[in-house]
Amino acid sequence: MKTTTQSRCVLALDQGSQSSRAIVYSASGHAVAKTQIPVSSKRHGTACVEQNPDELLASLFAAIAGVAGQIDPELIVVAGLATQRSSIVCWNRVSGRALSPVLSWQDRRAEAWLEAFSGSAQRVQEITGLLLSPHYGVSKMRWCLDNNKAVQTCAANGELVMGPLSSYLTYQLLDEHPLLVDPANASRTLLLDYRTGRWSEELIGLFGISQSVLPEPVTSCYSYGMLNASGVSVPLQIVTGDQSAALFAFGEVRSNTVYANLGTGAFLQRPLGPEPVSAPGLLNSVVYSDNKRTDYVLEGTVNGAGSAVNYMAHELQLAPKWVETHLAQSLDEVAEPPLFLNGVSGLGAPWWIADFRSHFLCASEDSASPSQDAAEKMTAVIESIVFMLQTNFELCVAAAGMPERWLLSGGLSALDGLCQRLADISGVPVMRPDVDEATACGVSYLLGVGSSLPAPDADESVFVPQTNPNLERRYLRWRYAMAECITAECN
Repeated sequence: MKTTTQSRCVLALDQGSQSSRAIVYSASGHAVAKTQIPVSSKRHGTACVEQNPDELLASLFAAIAGVAGQIDPELIVVAGLATQRSSIVCWNRVSGRALSPVLSWQDRRAEAWLEAFSGSAQRVQEITGLLLSPHYGVSKMRWCLDNNKAVQTCAANGELVMGPLSSYLTYQLLDEHPLLVDPANASRTLLLDYRTGRWSEELIGLFGISQSVLPEPVTSCYSYGMLNASGVSVPLQIVTGDQSAALFAFGEVRSNTVYANLGTGAFLQRPLGPEPVSAPGLLNSVVYSDNKRTDYVLEGTVNGAGSAVNYMAHELQLAPKWVETHLAQSLDEVAEPPLFLNGVSGLGAPWWIADFRSHFLCASEDSASPSQDAAEKMTAVIESIVFMLQTNFELCVAAAGMPERWLLSGGLSALDGLCQRLADISGVPVMRPDVDEATACGVSYLLGVGSSLPAPDADESVFVPQTNPNLERRYLRWRYAMAECITAECN
């Protein structure tokens, strides 16, 4: 039975690594319809991670159809789209046919090619705000040009387009088939000048990517075109990255707050307003732009968050039900877990080592004990996420001052033990507002709704810092072990 409401509604689309979601929000910010469609990934070895572009597109259409079956689709007046950043696709601009898989943000297959540009790393960061990393799009584009025959043929015919996943999806979803890209996703190619919002001729020349194959950069808020599907006929006015959208889940961002969205990866963001501020090992990112303003953040990327939990559960042959029912309990009961040096999906900020060997150190020796049980190891994985977030937090503090609080969202933030550890180690309260679907919520706010979203200060899930000398000792030992391993690998 369809829900009826006369309020103005907006459609928030969220295409992520594990699923696609469509959520309809009323003018007051309440979700009145929701559909979630799982999507799959393929891994080839440790470095190659792909998704099927047709499957991702079909999942969005199915999600739209799902919400259109729950409300009157004519009540929806505008739409926005958030996608996983740094994932790229190649396609034919005439037929629209995809020529490559989606090379995921987790994909690092072109690491060796990118290493040849290490001498230009500082200049790349000055222009893009990002570190030289194979997680970003340009190395994936170059790999397709060098290894994909369909891409090579299409390039020779002048019909090739390559760019962020967001551009492919808007091309396919909208009547106008636009070739456009928003700044949050464009910057993740390592080709965008993040201050001007335009492609950098210097970097295009450096990496050998023709500007003719790239979509046109525009602002986050823009008239992208008309979405017509399953009775929904609305303009698409917001396109952005998933983490950029999640920052706005609680309304206008606050410079006194550090935000962290804990999903497949964990992404720490410190709002800076209209002026970027640099910090060693961290990123400068555009999170929103329109014709009046551009907002920047300092960002730290922890690649091995939910992906590390899934990886370790697979290694230990744990059923998903075990993780669901026992992980929170383990965090309460395990007093002295081993240390986990977490390089799952590549070591992100502030180290930026694409191929780092993940391994355990036990609490008292430099080798893992075979008797360590699943609870201890899974607790160690969670603590590694906390420790990596804290490392990035300290760099944010040095660059932009001490914040008043953390604001957490995403699936892993449901773990009280993680939240309390983060408060204890940072000395700053951790707040976890009761908001589902942070990315979609953020999209809805950027579309102009959301006045009833809970204020962070009013939420009951607040974790106050406590003295925890054992955790502090493990953190210091973990930092020392990481430094030793990184030095050994670099030598």
